[in-house]
Amino acid sequence: MDFSYSEEQESIRDAVAAICSQFDDGYWLGLDASGEFPHELYSALARDGWLGICTAEAYGGSGLGIAEAAIMMREIAESGAGMSGASAVHINIFGLNPVAVFGTEEQKQRMIRPMAEGREKACFAVTEPNTGLNTTQLKLRAVREGDGYVVNGQKVWISTAQEADRILLLARTTPLEEVSRPTQGLSLFYTRFDRDRIRVREIEKMGRKAVDSNELFFEDFRIPADDLIGEEGRGFEYILHGMNPERVLIAAEAVGLGMLAIKRAARYANERIVFNRPIGQNQAIQHPLAKCWAELEAAWLMVMSAAWQYDNGAPVPAVGAAANAAKYLAGEAVFEACQTAVMSHGGFGYAKEYHVERYLREAFVPRIAPISPQLCLSYLAERVLGLPKSY
Repeated sequence: MDFSYSEEQESIRDAVAAICSQFDDGYWLGLDASGEFPHELYSALARDGWLGICTAEAYGGSGLGIAEAAIMMREIAESGAGMSGASAVHINIFGLNPVAVFGTEEQKQRMIRPMAEGREKACFAVTEPNTGLNTTQLKLRAVREGDGYVVNGQKVWISTAQEADRILLLARTTPLEEVSRPTQGLSLFYTRFDRDRIRVREIEKMGRKAVDSNELFFEDFRIPADDLIGEEGRGFEYILHGMNPERVLIAAEAVGLGMLAIKRAARYANERIVFNRPIGQNQAIQHPLAKCWAELEAAWLMVMSAAWQYDNGAPVPAVGAAANAAKYLAGEAVFEACQTAVMSHGGFGYAKEYHVERYLREAFVPRIAPISPQLCLSYLAERVLGLPKSY
């Protein structure tokens, strides 16, 4: 059993770190204030081919695994970019996996390559205002008319919709009352983001201002039939192929953000002198930081285990358990790390110029999304421990 990075993985980490080093704390502090998308980081990663790290070479990517992508996403977050940097490219890494698995050859060439090469940005629209994580109860309808579909309804908490050229959309094509199981009758589309028919309202939120979150209103939005992925009515099944990689990647980003916070707090604790000694000499500062480091390291091992299982074709239930465990552990560890970093700074932890308050605000993203810690635990209780379904 070898826990070390391969030579290729070391090279990936170093190359991504070199790109991220061009964007200092001032850059991210400025975007946190202005809300501008980090176009410069996105372009730099696209230019060197990193947005297609998991995409097959036939469609413009590098054909590497989720393990390599996890290393990359951790490095982006840990560089100082936090979730503002990681979320800017998050969907490029895993988002079109359902197209790669279930799309036609024509769709793969037309849809995946522009994303992998950074020529197009996309958003992923599943969540709705009144359904939350209960995806089977989605209400947004796509009705077949002629050579396409007409969509009406709402989506909420859709990231990067202000920037998107394309949208990966899950919609109900068969009414819930007409299907034998609630997972049936949902269809998946990847199509042009038509701003004449999709009204976008940005949600003002606690953190990660540089990457927008939005509510979408669809009004007679037309989708060509050629943009339906796979078979009509099987969309719920298709999106499952992107869920486990997404949990692994957001867990990797959480570990990166947590390590960033702990390193900054340790540096401050070495420099801050109170009562004629560095505060880092006090165990009341040392022990919480050391505990956070240990928890983040443990979470990272779970991230890499889940990534390895996914990349090596382990059974889906095993991958699901590992991915949910990784997401849970990393989400809790990053929150504790960022909170501890703020407290280690004392009053200065509340000041924007020390950055740790931004990390704490951003820590809620991987803790809450794309699935709550409670639902991770429910999944593990039911699927791993064999306990009765609780919801």
